Amino acid sequence: MIRYFWFFILSVLMSFSLSAQAAETYKLDPMHSYVIWYIKHLDFTTQSGKWYAEGTLTLDKDKPQDTKVDVTIPVGNIVTGLPELDQHLKGKLFFDVQQFPMATFVSNKVVVTGKDTAKVTGMLTLHGVSKPVTLNVKFNHAGINPITNKMTAGFSGNTTLKRSDFGMNTLLPAVGDDVKINIEVEAYKDDKQG
Repeated sequence: MIRYFWFFILSVLMSFSLSAQAAETYKLDPMHSYVIWYIKHLDFTTQSGKWYAEGTLTLDKDKPQDTKVDVTIPVGNIVTGLPELDQHLKGKLFFDVQQFPMATFVSNKVVVTGKDTAKVTGMLTLHGVSKPVTLNVKFNHAGINPITNKMTAGFSGNTTLKRSDFGMNTLLPAVGDDVKINIEVEAYKDDKQG
């Protein structure tokens, strides 16, 4: 969840006088980077769940189109607030986490849509299926995090998926096919890069 476009890259890299390297690597803060999903349940309610995410964001000021994000989500760490539901969703009828323990998103295209917005397209692999997905991304803020004292960038994103596209058809259509996704990312500069 995790990362994105030329306006942000140029302004952040210039404003904060980062190193002369063209590309800068940021790590997703796994305590503040997450995906929340929402799905209709029998048309009575909308249920939700959450995963924390880890990964990297590579910002390139000279070739902003080469900016990349690479995110991994341990699917078995799902949190709904209901332990029994968590176990149910981890099973073979839904995420089957024993066979498919990780989900990944790897970007391959960034298109700027406004001063602080972009569309980030990439390949989402979930439940053993890989499909292209486009995220609507908003840059929130960049600066020195007063808690960690590290250069940090924050983003919000969203998209909608069909779970049936990823081979999860259990209880369709009673349990919705459309899954609304909201993403929040805090990424900090990786001080270990060369």
